[in-house]
Amino acid sequence: MTDRPIADYAVIGDTCTTALIARDGSLDWLCWPRHDGPAVFLALLDDERGGTCRLALDRPTGLTRRYLPGTNILETTFTTETGRAVLTDFMPLHPHETVPEEGPDGDARGRVVRRLVCVSGQVSGRWLLRPSFDYARAPSEVSEEGAGRVRFRGGGDTLRAACTVPLALGEGAAEGRFALARGERADLVIAHGEGEAGEALLDEVEASLSATRAYWEEWSGRCTYEGPYRETVLRSALTLKLLTHGVSGGIVAAATAGLPEAVPGNRNYDYRYVWMRDASFTVTAFVNLGYDREAAEFLRFLREADPSRGRELHLMYALDGAVPAEESLDHLRGWRGTGPVLIGNAAAEQEQYDIYGEFLVALHGYLEGVEFDPPVKVNDHLPEALSHLTGHIVRSRHAPDHGLWELRTDKRQSLHTKAMLWVGLDRAVQIARADPRHRLADPDTVAGWERAAQEIRAEYHARGWNAARGAYTMAYDSDDLDAAVLRAVLFKAFEPRDPRVAATLDRVSAELGAGDLLYRYRLDDGLEGEEATFTACAFWRVGCLALAGRMEEATPLFERLIARGNDLGLFAEEIDARSGEQRGNLPQGFTHMAVINHAVRLAAARDGETATEEPDCRADVAPAPA
Repeated sequence: MTDRPIADYAVIGDTCTTALIARDGSLDWLCWPRHDGPAVFLALLDDERGGTCRLALDRPTGLTRRYLPGTNILETTFTTETGRAVLTDFMPLHPHETVPEEGPDGDARGRVVRRLVCVSGQVSGRWLLRPSFDYARAPSEVSEEGAGRVRFRGGGDTLRAACTVPLALGEGAAEGRFALARGERADLVIAHGEGEAGEALLDEVEASLSATRAYWEEWSGRCTYEGPYRETVLRSALTLKLLTHGVSGGIVAAATAGLPEAVPGNRNYDYRYVWMRDASFTVTAFVNLGYDREAAEFLRFLREADPSRGRELHLMYALDGAVPAEESLDHLRGWRGTGPVLIGNAAAEQEQYDIYGEFLVALHGYLEGVEFDPPVKVNDHLPEALSHLTGHIVRSRHAPDHGLWELRTDKRQSLHTKAMLWVGLDRAVQIARADPRHRLADPDTVAGWERAAQEIRAEYHARGWNAARGAYTMAYDSDDLDAAVLRAVLFKAFEPRDPRVAATLDRVSAELGAGDLLYRYRLDDGLEGEEATFTACAFWRVGCLALAGRMEEATPLFERLIARGNDLGLFAEEIDARSGEQRGNLPQGFTHMAVINHAVRLAAARDGETATEEPDCRADVAPAPA
């Protein structure tokens, strides 16, 4: 039975895919060759059937772990009854000599490197390598390729492994025992696909570690945030960078699939896809920190994934091709027995109109970051993109939709959606007016956007307010409270000091709150089980307090929330209010975006500036290094 807490896991990656490694050194999740590819290690979801790469030290007594500063290189120090050893885990990502204008900014080698070094006394133990191809649906065959070298095949896929100690073969597995004195090491390299000989994999470990460290340190050095939460912000930024896909420019919502939001329950979704909302929100976080290239790369992804230039914008995208249909992996028992494990995502077929506003927010933020002088490939598509996106907003302004939370119930007139439609038109107007030659849109067209925006805003202020509840509610003619209303405040869709907004914040805190945490909503959503609190919502409350001038509440709340991350500063999607345990997929981009944007918001509020979810308030930042 899989019983490791979700918070036990660290993440490493190479901007193509990610691997999750438990505190005890067990690599229990890895999809290859990209984030949404089939998992070859997934003991995270089934200890018995799911593959793993496990380190088992004899007579362990304790451990500590950290990321090497400014990197995604994981270092775990183990103590045993006889000695001490340091395990360094990373996925090689080498800097380019010259970073191209578009495309990956590093050279991902398609490997996992695990270096174990004895640093005092003696340590002994074993490596156990047991992949399970295609989500443990394909049989695995293993063959010896030479001393310490093996090859696994299954489901049309291949893994190679090379180790500095001999590997003994078992049924679909390989095991290497070691006994190390001070200064000795047991390196293990796992590579995807066919390629170099095993000796080459091992020969390159030292150089690859140095190159990967240089890549991450240079990337971290460009972070412009210099406020009081720098380490927290930088860790969230490094985590978001791991969720990017260098080849396509896409940004996935989370690294994993199937981790439950409710225990027990059936809310076990696959978030390894590009949600327009999540990715656009990530773009604002990147631009807030000076990472304009990552924002431009996401625009490249959309340019290639949607050649209609916004005419047929989708809620979500796969990194290549269509989002697969939702499928239940019934042969897997799920984390702590919480099934079904789902891959693919049925929400891809939903109608969620707020995405038009979300994308325009991200586009506006990016254009401000480059002083409205984007590269030609972006600039040439702007007139069409603005026309298509604003056209979507105008046509959908009166239509019901499934809303931000992707409820699998009937569509509603969602208040958050209406607010984001206003936000989208408002940002479209700002983009067009930054172009004095009227190349993006003529004055009459822009005036029409303004009129539509005013009408939408007047409507949702009138119809979204529920006098009996004393709050803005989830949808028109609804009594249900919704934490998403707080997010609309952050985009200036509501005035944060308005008495009705203050009343809504108080009502949401009272009825959806669990101490510092917040539930998204409390209603029958057609799913099983009671989900945990949604961590990003708690950060939205921080933002609303800050915008209302209640800094004496906002700052300590923010600090208590960031302390709820795991020992490495990582967050999943949700937190169980009773146990304090992380719930849902890990790491979750939505949470880490909220950490970044609210650290920036607090800095701006402290300096007397007006902060929004957008990157127009880069407070307490330093110029990016040349």
